[in-house]
Amino acid sequence: MSLVLKIVLALASVILIISILLQSSNSAGLSGSIGGGAEQLFGKKKSQGYEGILNKISTVTAVIFIVVSLVLVALE
Repeated sequence: MSLVLKIVLALASVILIISILLQSSNSAGLSGSIGGGAEQLFGKKKSQGYEGILNKISTVTAVIFIVVSLVLVALE
């Protein structure tokens, strides 16, 4: 049981690292924080497409990583 959870933890960590590294940066420096604030709130929906998929993959694998880590700590 512990070996299976460790393998799942390793896979989740690799997938999490890759999905975070593939995401584009949200900040555009100082000019982006001043002028682009309203655009980030009200425009450019990124919930669909490549960025949305990477965001969902990152969220799911982060939850899996945390849950499996806590289960492993509780078992040992």
